[in-house]
Amino acid sequence: MANTNTLQLTDQNFKEEVLNSKIPVLVDFFAPWCGPCNMMEPILDELALEFEGRIKFGRLNVDDNQKTSQEYEILSIPTIILFEQGVAQKTIIGALPKKKLQEKLEEFLK
Repeated sequence: MANTNTLQLTDQNFKEEVLNSKIPVLVDFFAPWCGPCNMMEPILDELALEFEGRIKFGRLNVDDNQKTSQEYEILSIPTIILFEQGVAQKTIIGALPKKKLQEKLEEFLK
């Protein structure tokens, strides 16, 4: 379950929280039964604190929110999509070590 630094995204709040966001948004498409997804959760929570105010972090359960998952053609989890001004800009598929994901986020913000 997402902590206070990571939003719980749904089909209902996706537009407001992600597409209408003033700052970039990282969306982690996951499922609770997915081992690699569960490995990523604490990493994302830590990075949400480190990037606070620069990137908004959210998690979307693909089982419970199939409309949004299908819209972004999520075929493999975990999948992370970075959105900027409502547009998907970068997709990362699979689990990554914290340092590697941190580097990709810094690069994305440049």
